[in-house]
Amino acid sequence: MPSDDYSSRRFAGKSPYWVDLPRRRLLTALALLPLLPLASASATVPQRIIALEWLPLEMLFALGVTPLGAADTHDYSIWVGEPTIPASVLDIGRRSEPNLEYIAELKPDLLLFSEGYGPRSSQLNAIAPSMEFSFTSERGEPLRTVSDGLLKLADRLDKTQAGHDHLAWFDRQLEEARGQLAGFRRQPLLVFTLVDDRHVMILGKNSLFGNVMARLGIENAWQGDDNGWGTAMVGLERLASLAPLRAICLDHRDEQARARVAATPLWQAIPFVRENMLRTVPALWIFGATLSALRFCRMLQQQEKQW
Repeated sequence: MPSDDYSSRRFAGKSPYWVDLPRRRLLTALALLPLLPLASASATVPQRIIALEWLPLEMLFALGVTPLGAADTHDYSIWVGEPTIPASVLDIGRRSEPNLEYIAELKPDLLLFSEGYGPRSSQLNAIAPSMEFSFTSERGEPLRTVSDGLLKLADRLDKTQAGHDHLAWFDRQLEEARGQLAGFRRQPLLVFTLVDDRHVMILGKNSLFGNVMARLGIENAWQGDDNGWGTAMVGLERLASLAPLRAICLDHRDEQARARVAATPLWQAIPFVRENMLRTVPALWIFGATLSALRFCRMLQQQEKQW
C-alpha cells in the first residue's frame, strides 16, 4: 500500500476535483441508475415454453426448439405426424380447452397460441406472457403469414438468424422442387380430404397448400370460392363436374369412411376415379407452417415418381 508521503507527492498540485474524480463518477452513476433500462423477466429469453396449438408448435420445431408442453399430442400424430413430438414434451390437454391449472403449475415463461383458438389471451397472460399467431390474412396468404409469424417467434427466442436461415432454406427447397414437378403442370391438381359419406373439404388457392402450388407453378383444379381458411366444403356430386385432373386425398385414418364412399355409384362415376388419377396419401397438416408446406411439396415429388 503506498505511503502517505507517496500519496502527497502523487497528488501535489492537483485540484480537489481531480483527486475526488472516482468518487464523483460513482455518485453520478448511482444517481442515474433509476433512468437506465433494467433487465426484466419479459426481456429474458424464454426457456419453459408451452404451445397451445399446433401452428406455433411447428414453428418451434422449425427453429430447433423443444417446448416444455404442447396440446393434443395424441391427435397430433394423426393429423400432423411430423416432426415427431419428443417424449419429454408434456401434454397439457386439448387445444380448444387446455388444462390451465396444470399449465400454471408448470410455471412456463412463454405461452404460444393461435388466433381465435382456445383460451382468451387475458386468461393466458394471467399465467405467463403469451404470443398470438395467425394462420392467414385478409389477403388469403397463409404462407406469407406463417413465415412472418416464424420470424416474430425467432426474435422473441433470440434466434433471429436461425429464423432467416430456415426461410432461406425453405425457399431453396421450393425452387428445387419446382424444377422436378413438371408433370404436375400438365393437368390441374385437386387436393381434398373426406369429411363424411357425402362431403369433402377442398383446398383452394387461398389455402397453405394452394399457396405452395402457386409457388410450384401447379394449377389448382378448384377455382370456386373458399373460406377464410382457404377451404371449401362441397358435396361429392361437385367432384363429378370438374374438368380432367389429378386428385390427391389426404388420409386421416378414416379408412372405413373412405371404403363406404368408394362403394357408391356416385364415387365410381367421378372422372378422376374412373381414370385412376386419384392418390391417397398420409396425413398432412393443412393449417401448419413451413414444415407442413414442405411435407406437401415432398409428397408431390414422391407422387411424381409413381404416377
